[in-house]
Amino acid sequence: MSMALNKSASPWFRQAWPWFLVSLPATAVIAGFITLWLAVESDDGLVADDYYKQGLALQRSIVRDHEAARLGLAAELRFDGGQIALSLSSNDSAAPATVFLRLVHPTRPDMDRAISLIGDNGNYTASTDALDGRWQVLLEDESRAWRLTGTIELPAETEVRLAAQKPVN
Repeated sequence: MSMALNKSASPWFRQAWPWFLVSLPATAVIAGFITLWLAVESDDGLVADDYYKQGLALQRSIVRDHEAARLGLAAELRFDGGQIALSLSSNDSAAPATVFLRLVHPTRPDMDRAISLIGDNGNYTASTDALDGRWQVLLEDESRAWRLTGTIELPAETEVRLAAQKPVN
């Protein structure tokens, strides 16, 4: 009995199924290399190298919040394009000549801004470039004895009220 070869069958590399089956693991390998490249090239900035020092600084931050509450501090912060206007009020009649505003981006420390506001009688102004996105707002005096904090979503919100939190006993 002789076996007849089927000459009409095309070679394997001209069939669709082998290529489909090879494409699935090949796609996974390519996606793995892309993920590896993204992990190496992008710094997410979420892990702090000095986490221990930041933990120790937390206690000092709480003391500053209590000082702001003792002074009865409150602030109205307004953003109008590149202009910043701040109105600061307190139970203490003496407003500092200079306050410092830090705008901290939640995930990108390279975008953080530090702005010095100079004013008179509790009214302060400064200029900055236009900002976009969600920001943590930190307002403090020159000696860093007190601080006020809050969040703002720019440009959707143009005003934020910062008030001292009452200490929890």
